[in-house]
Amino acid sequence: MAVAPTKVRHSILAVTTLAAFLMYLDRICMSEIVKTATFRAEFPLTDDELSWVLSAFFWAYALGQVPAGWLSDRFGIRPLMTVFIVLWSAFTALTGFATGLWTLLLTRVGCGLAEAGAYPASSSLLRQWSVWGKRGVASSIVSLGGRLGGAAAPVLTMLIIAQMGNWRWAGWMYGAVGLLFAWAFWRIYRESPQQHPQCNEAERALLAEGRPVHADATQSYRFPWKALLHSKNLWYMCGAQFWTNVGWAFLATWMPRYLKETLQLTDEASGTLSTVSLVIGLGGMMFGGFFADACVRWLGLKRGRMVPLAGTRFLAAFMFILAIQTTNPWLLVPALGLVAFFTDAGLPAVWATMQDLGGRYTAPVFGWANMWGNIGAALSPVFIAQINKHLDANHDWHEALYFCAAAFVISGLHAMRIRADQPISN
Repeated sequence: MAVAPTKVRHSILAVTTLAAFLMYLDRICMSEIVKTATFRAEFPLTDDELSWVLSAFFWAYALGQVPAGWLSDRFGIRPLMTVFIVLWSAFTALTGFATGLWTLLLTRVGCGLAEAGAYPASSSLLRQWSVWGKRGVASSIVSLGGRLGGAAAPVLTMLIIAQMGNWRWAGWMYGAVGLLFAWAFWRIYRESPQQHPQCNEAERALLAEGRPVHADATQSYRFPWKALLHSKNLWYMCGAQFWTNVGWAFLATWMPRYLKETLQLTDEASGTLSTVSLVIGLGGMMFGGFFADACVRWLGLKRGRMVPLAGTRFLAAFMFILAIQTTNPWLLVPALGLVAFFTDAGLPAVWATMQDLGGRYTAPVFGWANMWGNIGAALSPVFIAQINKHLDANHDWHEALYFCAAAFVISGLHAMRIRADQPISN
């Protein structure tokens, strides 16, 4: 009688998804904190200074991607991911002790550097712990955890500040929860099915099905610089990621203030509507996972990856154009929510494509493309601040939204050139 596979892979997926949730909670909370009355009373920063506070995280996150991905391969995901969680939680807690602009910048830089390794490590571990034909769905679940954290951050942050009476409590409470979770990740995760004491042979065989025999036959700690610099596919992915995040980062940084000023809302109301917009996007993540896997079955690997990568970017651009046409909250919020929906619907294809292209170098390759994406996210708040300052004479934010729409169109054009059936060789 055949022995049923154990379910360890589900526990690994769950703890990785929860890590993504906490990571995004700590990432997004700052955009809510900076618009509260208690924060602005303590730190009367200019818009230019606020843009650097909001973008500091993304600069550090971007520049930390490649070394963090390599370190995860070199020293193992289990110890490195645990350290990453401890550090980003500690820096989030330290944000609550900030005394001025420079301490705010330092804590956000520290948080960004610590979070930089989480997604490259997660993408690499999914190669080991997800069934080959369901990589898109597994990737979508982890990404969904991040988006849930991002969607919950506005409301949770406002509730904590309203209840405790000061913005600092948000950083302290998020940091404490993250430090406790780091212990849980260490207890549950192992580097491979072969090393996990609760994983039986049937589950190990299931996870090995469909993977190339040589997929992990060799292990090299040499960083694949030549492969990264010479792969046209990877450079197209970098361009697609850069321009996607230029457009998407508006939702994570300036959207609460945009809604507050455009609709004349209170802090609490704009935070709630920001969350509603991001919640609408959550459905895109699960849809995108199933759609990414289905497209490969229907169209083959090359077209099956390209269609969700490019199509979702063009649709996100269209939703930004629709948002410009109205100030009615019943139309504006769903339009911005659909920007998030289509952005998220393309993410599982991004993750799966990075695994297709990267092979045994998945973590550093993912980190390389994600670095360029987050350089885009880091520049986005600064671009928006300058557009509003120099081009938006009537303060309606239309120029900023047109810019975001154009960014998504450029991203889609890059995505059309990616060939997932041509893996990187070194």
